[in-house]
Amino acid sequence: MPESKRRKPKNRPQSKKALEAAARAKDPSPTWYVGVMASLMVIGVVLVLVRFIFQLDQLVLVGGLVAIAAGFLMTTNYR
Repeated sequence: MPESKRRKPKNRPQSKKALEAAARAKDPSPTWYVGVMASLMVIGVVLVLVRFIFQLDQLVLVGGLVAIAAGFLMTTNYR
């Protein structure tokens, strides 16, 4: 059975700006980032529970869901 040819790796020289941007992009997240992320999710869950326990306005539910969504979106940028 014939074997397929292997691709040759392309060695492209990168500019200094591209190398510096890649190094900056891999910096770890600040220490406060985890606290804000977790607190947004916890506050969102508490708001949703409070809305159903005390039968409050629908706006409280929307606010809780937005807080949870913001916390989850922050998890995608965590390094």
